[in-house]
Amino acid sequence: MSDELGNEIEAINSIYGANTILNVSQLAAPNHYTLVIPHAEVTLRLLIPDQYPEKCLQFTAVDGVGSTAPKGFGIHVLNAAKEVVQRVYTPGQVCLFDVLQELEQTLEHELSTHWEGKADVSSQFEHAEAPASHANRASDTVLPPPWTLSTTVTEKKSTFLARSCPVNTTAEALSAITQLLATDKRASKATHNISAYRIRTSVDRNEIVYQDCDDDGETAAGARLLRLLQKMDVWNVLVVVSRWYGGVKLGPARFGIINAVAREALVAGGFAKG
Repeated sequence: MSDELGNEIEAINSIYGANTILNVSQLAAPNHYTLVIPHAEVTLRLLIPDQYPEKCLQFTAVDGVGSTAPKGFGIHVLNAAKEVVQRVYTPGQVCLFDVLQELEQTLEHELSTHWEGKADVSSQFEHAEAPASHANRASDTVLPPPWTLSTTVTEKKSTFLARSCPVNTTAEALSAITQLLATDKRASKATHNISAYRIRTSVDRNEIVYQDCDDDGETAAGARLLRLLQKMDVWNVLVVVSRWYGGVKLGPARFGIINAVAREALVAGGFAKG
């Protein structure tokens, strides 16, 4: 297994849960893996060649289907995965996480429309607000939020630190980020301040959900961070992960570190169980 693939597998399992992707290779069938598709009750088998990412991975079969999945859904997911690979893969660039994320989004939409009512496999979907950049966030003159910090992690000269705090409105979340960057000199000098939040409230007895994320220049990191919040089922919380780049590229391994320190800050802040 190459370092690139190892880092990508580590990042996926840290975000979606242990054993989401497993190496099930045997002497007669090397380089075979199983991949659990979130929310779909389907596990696919895929072949990842030794030359990956120079050569493309291939989804080869349905490995398992949940008892409540509708008839034919496993084959549908397999075909959808093959189509996503064709769209996403670029020779020389790892793509497994991007494939999984796009496939998940595609299936979430289909489960809420075409497959709805055929089996109880769809999840409650949440409505995201349009993302807002740090530059457009207005500052509010309120007390700074009670941040809970993770331990600092340093890997190949890059340093990572996560913070979590309670928020009850999108305005509070954006204000907290603005205040952090305005009052914390170290955070303001970070190469990236990746953020994500989830808020659940009600108006006239109707539940309203807000969620958003921001890469702040660390491509795709915000979406991964938001996915972590969803997997941990935490609400009314903002998490910010600061990264100070040390000059050495970490590849997909950086996503595992980002999510590890974020998870620590969420647990330490009492938003989730350890």
